[in-house]
Amino acid sequence: MLDTAWGFEPESTRYLLRYYRPNYILPVTWTSDVNQEPFSPIFDAAASDEQLDDVESRFQLSFKSRVWTTDDRRWGAWIAYTQQSQWQVYAGGISRPFRETNYMPEVFLSYRPDVELGDFRLGLLNFGLNHQSNGRSQVLSRSWDRLIVEAGIEREDFALLVRAWHRLQESSDEDDNPDITDYLGYGDVTALFRLQGHTLALMGRGNWTTGKGAAQATWMTPPLLGGLRGYFRLFSGYGDSMIDYNWNQTVVGVGIALNDGL
Repeated sequence: MLDTAWGFEPESTRYLLRYYRPNYILPVTWTSDVNQEPFSPIFDAAASDEQLDDVESRFQLSFKSRVWTTDDRRWGAWIAYTQQSQWQVYAGGISRPFRETNYMPEVFLSYRPDVELGDFRLGLLNFGLNHQSNGRSQVLSRSWDRLIVEAGIEREDFALLVRAWHRLQESSDEDDNPDITDYLGYGDVTALFRLQGHTLALMGRGNWTTGKGAAQATWMTPPLLGGLRGYFRLFSGYGDSMIDYNWNQTVVGVGIALNDGL
């Protein structure tokens, strides 16, 4: 699975454009506790009693492109872009705004170690720079930059992806979220299973010092119409989006997707 996802086959095209993280549309997403706090000053300034709805729509677009590789395809340089939006489409009283949009460009090197670890195979090492922000001005601005190392092991229809990151510190007068690692930690682990066309992925992350973190489970069906698959997402914890990095909630969404993020 890792060879296919990252174009490690020697016969693969030198320059690739592929899906990266899941590309999906969730027409209905419900949260147990919508985060009103960042928007309160805006509502107050507008002398409005309107509130954000706990049901909204959500979609994500994500692609990666290989811009350089060795002849044997074991090394590659990639650029990637992911955009995730949450749309208050059902909140007619506040003109159906986009509550949050996150932008995440990345650059990284990939390597195929091809090392046997008992019944598993170490098939991927990534080294990259990741920027994530919501493109907003104060008081809604959120952003951070990270150096990321990722390792992937697999066995048949199972893959385990382990990431560790180091945040690049900003100056105190420019940092919109200085405590973000208290909630999002310093890495995450994702397990992915494929069975008869279905894909189940489980992600966990946390900061053991603060006791805060998050877990996510997604299920993708076999193709239902062309390349479209049914998609179910369950998230619980902190950091469902940048604006919610320090907000604890459970989020459930149902919709369609194009790829399973591997």
